Amino acid sequence: MTPGEAAAELTGVPALEVRPLGGAVFEVDLADGDLVVVKRHDDPNAVLAEAKSLEWLAEPEGPPVPGVRGHGGHWLVMDQVERGRATPGAAEEFGRRLAALHATGAPAFGAPPPDGPEHASIGLAPMRNRPHDTWADWFKADRIDFYLRRAVNQGELTTDQAKLVDAVRVEAPDEPPARLHGDLWNGNVHWAADGRAWLIDPAAHGGHRESDLAMLDLFGCPHLDRVLAAYQEVAPLADGWRDRVPLHQLFPLLVHVVVFGGSYVQRTLTAARALP
Repeated sequence: MTPGEAAAELTGVPALEVRPLGGAVFEVDLADGDLVVVKRHDDPNAVLAEAKSLEWLAEPEGPPVPGVRGHGGHWLVMDQVERGRATPGAAEEFGRRLAALHATGAPAFGAPPPDGPEHASIGLAPMRNRPHDTWADWFKADRIDFYLRRAVNQGELTTDQAKLVDAVRVEAPDEPPARLHGDLWNGNVHWAADGRAWLIDPAAHGGHRESDLAMLDLFGCPHLDRVLAAYQEVAPLADGWRDRVPLHQLFPLLVHVVVFGGSYVQRTLTAARALP
């Protein structure tokens, strides 16, 4: 099936023109004048996980997300959101709305979105969503050990390097599960023409709210100081949250080790050494 055929089948509207946006993502003009984005995933579970993530994150008080127009098999169709630029005002609104989204909560740490699959994905890596009673047990099992084993098995980390990461103490303030975007690096914050920051490409699950904020910091985010200040005005973070940033960043760093290896190995070890 082509992207145009997928768009027509899942929206019920004929497709007129298809333009590649990079990778397996396409922009499609529909006959009714709408413009949609069509994505293809190799794994149908990844399609289901992303569709259910977008639906779960679509909270009125949270950051806006593209509407899901249809999904099935290897294909996901969403509303197109015109790109704009990051501004201090948009960053502050984003911070407030992200705090509101986190506060909507989740059934458990590690819980997938409603009707979402246990076996999901984050970028090009698999991701497992299983409910746990405590954040520490879940984060250690499904966000550190899960990728640590893969990194060792692939030969990206030595046994001694893995021991350094494994020895990290997994602790965070006792808070209820937050509703997380789950893959909130800067590339998944879409600064739109409407003056707002939209969330795209989520890997949503229940987790600790500090994880989303730590991932924003990992690769840099425009006006991050404004985002964090506005977030804190709505939902102050517990003391010592900055010291815990490397702990939360171990998850995405290990994902990058599994997928890309290379320099991410040293970044992962540096994060582990920064922790008690």
